[in-house]
This record gives sequence, C-alpha cells and structure tokens, in this order.
Amino acid sequence: MTSATHHATKEQSHEWITAEDIAPDEVNTSPKKRPNAFTELMSSAKKPKPKPTAEDVQPTSTFEKAKNVVKGWDPRNGLGTYIEKPETNPEGRVVEYDDDFVVIRDKYPKASVHLLLIPRLGQYHTQHPLHLLSTDPAFLATVRTRIARLKSLAAAELRRLYGPLSASDTPYQSALEDLMSSPSPPSSSQVAALPSGRDWEANIIAGVHTHPSMNHLHIHALSREMHSECVKHKKHYLSFTTSFLVRMEEFPLEQGSERFSPGDWPSWDMKCWRCGENYKNKFARLKGHLEEEFDVWKRE
Repeated sequence: MTSATHHATKEQSHEWITAEDIAPDEVNTSPKKRPNAFTELMSSAKKPKPKPTAEDVQPTSTFEKAKNVVKGWDPRNGLGTYIEKPETNPEGRVVEYDDDFVVIRDKYPKASVHLLLIPRLGQYHTQHPLHLLSTDPAFLATVRTRIARLKSLAAAELRRLYGPLSASDTPYQSALEDLMSSPSPPSSSQVAALPSGRDWEANIIAGVHTHPSMNHLHIHALSREMHSECVKHKKHYLSFTTSFLVRMEEFPLEQGSERFSPGDWPSWDMKCWRCGENYKNKFARLKGHLEEEFDVWKRE
C-alpha cells in the first residue's frame, strides 16, 4: 500500500459536514499563556479576527500562499490556524500543544467532550489518515500514545461534568469530597488511593473518518453519547456511530480493506449508540430518543 495525498474536493462523495461546519475560524493573534488543559477544555470565548499584514496580502512564495489559504481563504484548511500559531490560542480552543501536535476542542462538537489531535509537521498535513496510519508504524505508535492521553483527559472532563450525577461514581465522589474537606491539602498518594468509581474512559472513542472533510489530517477523541446541539442531521450522527469512523484500535488496515470505500454510507440506518434501536431515516425521532438515553446514561 502506498501513502496517498488527501484533498477534500467535490470529487469526494458523501462528505459528512455542512458549509456551516467548516466556516473559517476567527483568529486572535495576541499572545497568551499556554492554556491549562482542564480549565480551557470547555472554554468557548471567541476572539477578534486579526488585521491582515502585508505578508498576508502579498505572498512572496508558494509557502506564504499556502499560509494564507490556511488562514481562512479556503474553509477546509481551517485547522491550519491552530497548527501555525497554537500559542495564540485561536478562539480559546487550544487545550495543549508541543512541536509535533496540537490538541483543540472541536468547533462543532458532536458530544459533550470532543477533541481533535492535529499533527503539526508539514509532511503529515495532507496525507489521508487511513493510508498513513496503515503504512507508517512509527506514526501510528505515536498517535496511539497521544490518544491514550487524550482519552484520559476527556474522561476527567466527563467526570467533572457528570460525576456528581452518576450512581456508579458515588464512591469516588464521596471520597473526593471528604478528602477536599480535610484541613490539610491532599497528597498525591491520597488522591491516587481514591476509589476508582465509574470507568469514564470506557465512554471515550477515538478514530478518523474514511473521507475527512477538513484538509489537515486530524484524529477525533470524543465521548460516545452524541449529546450536542451540533448533531443536526443524519450524516452527523452516522459519521461517528458507524464504520465510517475507523477507530484507532482497528489500525493498521490491510491493503485493499473495504474500510477505504464505505460505499453509500449516508443511506445507512441510524441505530441508537446505546440500546441499538433502529430509527432508519427518522432523525427527529432519534434526537428525542438520544435525549432520553443521555439522561439515563449520565446517571448510571
């Protein structure tokens, strides 16, 4: 199998996101301190769009032209904003970053917690994720390590959001409350000794889409309950609850795998992620059911 360059163009059929989902991000170029992963995770403050510089208006090289495209001329290159200058924390969405990767909160989350892991090195930007993760063992190993951390981070955020409501998390929540109420600050060993409580990480999934609609390679890590106002139509739901999402544990794919060509996936039936009930094409009914399932799920 050979690596392939990925471009989300009209020749790709059945893209799963709409025009509103790939609207150019507004960018803030004022320097900020590196955000704390937990405090910034659910921040939604928007920042003003910067004034274009002479360099932006009159690119002098192919590289500069590419930079300008990433900055918003082509909305499918919107993720480039976070790759280029994550230290400016565009729209307050950057969770963490280093020289190799940046982690952001998805602008249009499809669940309570929805993170994107984006490689920063140019050699990866336009490669198709299914091909790259199936043919580059070193890159796959690195991504798996990073995703393991993101799953832990996302699970901690789920616990923060819903732990006090969860029956199975009561042992942890009660012990934590007692520990935090003690007159002395808790030690790391005391925190480590807290009851395990609910396995929130079991509710986190991670993977890539068969046909990504954003040009820069990215990996999703999100909670599986699909509770979000941004789940607006059938394709949104199917893209994260069917085999259209190739999960990290499935890689590497074999050469010629049918996963590279999902077929007419938008015609697939919609089944509840939790109970399996088939809603076929009845999205409105499914949405109502998902709200009921979400209420039960968070209280488990």
